[in-house]
Amino acid sequence: MRSLAMLAACAGLTAVSLPLVASAQTTGQTTTQSDAKTIWEKFKGSWGQTKGAVKEQWGKLTDDDLLAIEGRRDQLVGKIQTRYGISKEEAEVQVGQWEQRRFRDM
Repeated sequence: MRSLAMLAACAGLTAVSLPLVASAQTTGQTTTQSDAKTIWEKFKGSWGQTKGAVKEQWGKLTDDDLLAIEGRRDQLVGKIQTRYGISKEEAEVQVGQWEQRRFRDM
């Protein structure tokens, strides 16, 4: 995981494409930025349901954190980074992998 995050950071990938590339490398699937936006539009539209899954995955996030996130991916990454004391790149990778699992379940 660490080497993947470092590789992606060194390649200068954007915050949106980093988790997609990481996921594509680990699962053999390809996902475009357009797909990522579509996924997050769905998550945002059903945030009441989605935040339960977020809380299940990242139990250190508080209810106040989830209210502040309001379905915004960048806010989720930042809160995970803060609560877990990890790098932004690692938080991006975690969210990207979570996105892919949730998207398959949709």
